[in-house]
Amino acid sequence: MTKQDLEADDFDLANFLPYLLNQAAEASSLEFQRVYKGRYGMLRTEWRVLFHLGMYGGQTATEICTRARMHKTKISRAVQRLEARRFLTRTRDAADRRVEHLELTQAGRAAYLSLRDIARAYDDKLIRMFSKDEAGLLRAMLRQLAER
Repeated sequence: MTKQDLEADDFDLANFLPYLLNQAAEASSLEFQRVYKGRYGMLRTEWRVLFHLGMYGGQTATEICTRARMHKTKISRAVQRLEARRFLTRTRDAADRRVEHLELTQAGRAAYLSLRDIARAYDDKLIRMFSKDEAGLLRAMLRQLAER
């Protein structure tokens, strides 16, 4: 690439929507990340698995993959770590030994409930940056993008 090519490049990374969305996601999740990582030593995929089980009850890893739109390998690693920390149990399906049903343990449920309350408060704090109309529009637009 020549100097002239670089000078003629008018692409604005700072306004590229996928880049902006990623930057906003990272910036807005840092404070919550400090909580689940600091308090429970969890990674992002682990708290997401924990929340899916807490919100929807027992599921298979495949069901969580579909709901969370995450790769099976990441879910599998998160499940292993959560099981090792006794936050969930895995039970083989009697009809299909390849399938495991995941359930939160008492400790997992307690962690979920604690983090859920913190997440609600943090969401309230973030959304106060916007008017009620802006907040509704932002959520609607983000859902629209996520559902594409």
